[in-house]
Amino acid sequence: MKTIAFLLYPGLTPLDLIGPLQVLSSLRQADPSFETAVVAETLEPVPTDAVVSLGADRTFDEVPAPYALVVPGGQAGTLRALTNERLLEYVRSASAQATVTASVCTGALILGAAGLLKGREATTHWSFLEALREFGATPVKRRWVDEGEVLTAAGVSAGIDMALHLAARFSNEDVAKMLQFGVEYDPEPPFGPLDWAAAPRELFTGLAATWVQEALAEAPELQKRLAARV
Repeated sequence: MKTIAFLLYPGLTPLDLIGPLQVLSSLRQADPSFETAVVAETLEPVPTDAVVSLGADRTFDEVPAPYALVVPGGQAGTLRALTNERLLEYVRSASAQATVTASVCTGALILGAAGLLKGREATTHWSFLEALREFGATPVKRRWVDEGEVLTAAGVSAGIDMALHLAARFSNEDVAKMLQFGVEYDPEPPFGPLDWAAAPRELFTGLAATWVQEALAEAPELQKRLAARV
């Protein structure tokens, strides 16, 4: 069985996990050799940054060698995860055996902290894009970046795009299009596409700086490094 494991940890953004999970869970309909799992240190529910709590269905020890690993992002919770050595060790060991390791949004920072982005192009949420340099990556402003064994997606909703791209890699384009129809992914945002020239950069810079200061208070060296990039 090819297990696509989704990493769960306290404080993540639910859509970072649920969006690509919903897409790739349906892959089994086209190819029964695939399955999905949500993995965490324990099976206890954990809080997210959006009120709801989520629970894993398997522990790290139960899925030591997934076919693929997907690491969602978040806000302060993701920054705190950068100092969780048990989580980082799982990402390292699982990715060493996986065919692909992917991240959504600031989940790329976790890949970076685990040493997976050195010498690679990568993307993440635009407010933390430059922070990727602290982990040896070359930041690129794209919806997703496919570096073969490592994929990174931009902020939140980009995880769905990346999941469809992965579905095509794991199967074929026709299957990926079927999955896209299944979730009716045909975005028509009410205010049109984003105008990046008008992005509220000062607001997000302030928020990012606050998260770095609060979440990494007990990791001053990393706190200083990231604070200089946000």
